[in-house]
Amino acid sequence: MTVQDAKLDSERADLLETLALHRHFLRHTARDLTDEQASRRTTVSALCLAGVIKHVSAQERGWVAFIQEGPSALGEFTDEANQARLADEFRLLPGETLAGVLAEYEETARRTDELVATLPDLSVDHPLPEAPWWEPGARWSARRALLHIIAETAQHAGHADIVREALDGAKTMA
Repeated sequence: MTVQDAKLDSERADLLETLALHRHFLRHTARDLTDEQASRRTTVSALCLAGVIKHVSAQERGWVAFIQEGPSALGEFTDEANQARLADEFRLLPGETLAGVLAEYEETARRTDELVATLPDLSVDHPLPEAPWWEPGARWSARRALLHIIAETAQHAGHADIVREALDGAKTMA
């Protein structure tokens, strides 16, 4: 069943509509850019447009896996290999392109939207993995994880807008 085939309740429709809006803003920041431009850092941070989109896509995949599989899908946050992987999310690696990152993000979005449309219960929950930023024993429902994906996408769309404006003056949300 695809999202188009599903008869969505209002909550799921609202979640998908909000996520689609913020994804649009994020993707729009990369319009008409070369790989070199999309890899350029324009602020004191390590952020570049391609890296922000790559990171959001990876995080969305991770949270969807959490919904489906539980805390093991997110990995150990203190693990050095996981830290290196997270750092690599914020930049284009050799052989990666902006077009490839955008295509992967589109596929990630499709899979997430399908899960939202077909998950039997948004209240299903799992314990969060241990991390210093979560209360010990905390649990998140699928709904809460989806709200986190929306918040992360919106936050990073704002970051991307600033990076793009510093790059060439173009604005996404104005």
